[in-house]
Amino acid sequence: MASTFLLEYIEKDSIIHRLNGAAKLICFLLWTTAIMLTYDTRLLVFLTVLGFILFKVSKIKFKEIKIVFYLISIFLILNLLMIFLFSPLEGTKIYGTQHDIFKIFGNYIVTQEQLFYEFNIFIKYFSVIPVGLLFVITTHPSEFASSLNRIGVPYKFSYAVSIALRYIPTVQEDFITISKAQQAKGIDISKNVKLTTRIKNISYTLLPLIFSSLDKIDVISNAMVLRGFGKKNKRTWYQARKMKTSDIVAIFITAIFVVVALILIKVNNGRFYNIFVK
Repeated sequence: MASTFLLEYIEKDSIIHRLNGAAKLICFLLWTTAIMLTYDTRLLVFLTVLGFILFKVSKIKFKEIKIVFYLISIFLILNLLMIFLFSPLEGTKIYGTQHDIFKIFGNYIVTQEQLFYEFNIFIKYFSVIPVGLLFVITTHPSEFASSLNRIGVPYKFSYAVSIALRYIPTVQEDFITISKAQQAKGIDISKNVKLTTRIKNISYTLLPLIFSSLDKIDVISNAMVLRGFGKKNKRTWYQARKMKTSDIVAIFITAIFVVVALILIKVNNGRFYNIFVK
């Protein structure tokens, strides 16, 4: 399978794919909660490694999601640079000490505390990214929607989520088609032109894409109304999967991480694990 430009379901036969969609959502929310609660480097590194192990278990190949991974990595690096640009001594404020490495100019001093703080930010993202990708690319939209409905989410909202997930590949295909059409007209968005020119030329692709998407939304909306969608209080689902023991075990294990995060907050006297104060 070719690499995906955006996030879409990738069918495989793995233990991750066989989990209930709602169970995967609950696990993802618990996993994210544990990461949001603490900046303890030990837990974050453990969850990062575990996330990549789960990715391996899912049988998803890196080449299938590499473009998404690269895009996320670029935004992550930019975020780290912005943190240093707007708050170069944030690490010093958090950890209460200052160990200078070298000075750039003014208040822009590279310190051990700032590097450690930004390292924690880095692994925070990378402990969420694999699991977030897994949730989207191993869960079939229809099965996920039916699972949401089973746990009490209104079927109208569940169906909206299903359509959104299904529509991602369609937007991808439209973008490629429109992009090729624009390039045939001489609008170059390749690496052969300057970055500013590429950004300007991409806008010629995005505008038709937006109008095309709005047109498809209108068509889908009218089709749903004509078929009487929303008239009944309940509906059946083409794909549905009941909760199994493996789903309960997965939720229980992920909940343990939240408990560990809360314990570490107590042990560290706060959210941050301070290696500079003994």
